Amino acid sequence: MTYADSLALSWKNIKGNKLRTAITVIIIALGIFALILIITAIQAASNSLTSSFSTMGSNAFSIRYRERNFSFGHRGRADASKTNKKSLNERKSSMGIPISLDEAKLFRDRFSFPGSKVSIALRGPANIVVNTNRYKTNPEVNIFGGDENYLDLNGYKIAYGRNFTRPEIESGINLCMIGSGVVSKLFAENNAKAIDALISVDHIPYRVIAVLEDKGSSAFFNTSKVVITPYNNVRRTFVSQNSNYNIAVMVDDLKKMDFAIGEATAVFRPVRKLSVKDADNFYIDKSDSIAESLLTNLGFLEKGTIGIAFITLIGAAIGLMNIMLVAVNERTKEIGLSKALGATKASIRSQFLFESVLISLMGAIAGIVSGVLLGNLVAVLLHTGFVIPWGWVIAGVLVCFAVGLLAGLYPAYKASKLDPIVALRYE
Repeated sequence: MTYADSLALSWKNIKGNKLRTAITVIIIALGIFALILIITAIQAASNSLTSSFSTMGSNAFSIRYRERNFSFGHRGRADASKTNKKSLNERKSSMGIPISLDEAKLFRDRFSFPGSKVSIALRGPANIVVNTNRYKTNPEVNIFGGDENYLDLNGYKIAYGRNFTRPEIESGINLCMIGSGVVSKLFAENNAKAIDALISVDHIPYRVIAVLEDKGSSAFFNTSKVVITPYNNVRRTFVSQNSNYNIAVMVDDLKKMDFAIGEATAVFRPVRKLSVKDADNFYIDKSDSIAESLLTNLGFLEKGTIGIAFITLIGAAIGLMNIMLVAVNERTKEIGLSKALGATKASIRSQFLFESVLISLMGAIAGIVSGVLLGNLVAVLLHTGFVIPWGWVIAGVLVCFAVGLLAGLYPAYKASKLDPIVALRYE
């Protein structure tokens, strides 16, 4: 009996026991499905995060008055419990002091790193309505206050119009630049007509001086539904003078990043009136640090999924082995007849091994296809491209092949050792 004959006979037996095969395939598919589903969803979320936080270049960093913390579940709480009282006291003393406008300006004036740009920004209200006499947006527009360098440091380009001038920033005049999502609602017929038009931003009149190009958005941040005004205008119109200002710095060469961060720290410490012994009461974030933090947390979810899938596959292997042992008992007379007609031990073993591996691979294919399809629902929601985790797909096939092989070894060995005379007399 050739291997092709053994394979054909195995496939015939699989089709002849459809219910048993289907149950086994479902058990194996569940483990692979959970793994591929979550891995696909994580990769889609990772792509969206990478897109979201790539607004600033890799050669930029920001200065904040407090640290960004991202965690899932109770991880952050567990980490906090490990912190001793001394470090907690130091942390409390170094937090809660927003960066003032005078501090931001002083840093901008003193920071003279070669090839660098400094931008001062102030966050305005979110989820507001912008309208003209004829059209209005949904309440989903965000207001940001910036300076003449704000566009460069946040990855925006002007489609029509011009940037702010320094006198306009200092005076806080009611001028604004609007994102592509806003202009498409208010000036859908001709975006260029938005220039010099008067619009109402949260019931306050503004003159539009620029329309921004669409730089792409994600489920985490919509960068097109924005109104950008001078930061002094946001301070005067929307928020109090004690609000926190953000400082962003861009250098012309990625290799200069560490040196620029070191100089920024040295410049900003005296601005914040810190002595040599005082800890920093500000934090410096690289442009990709937020994404890295969130992706690290997604990595913990990925590891947990791998553990769950591994446990499920162990159970599937045990179930597959039991089913193959039942198959050996059911086909004892058939095995005896095959041996009586000249079938060798190797051909009997290969028949049962092929059957076990085929069932396992069928489970792998079912789990992978369903996992990729459902996982890409996340990609659709996050507006990213279709994701196929090829590395994990290949790993899933190989693991299921190994599961089928290991689960079929003992039943195949048991079948090949049957005495043909005893097997023929088996009832």
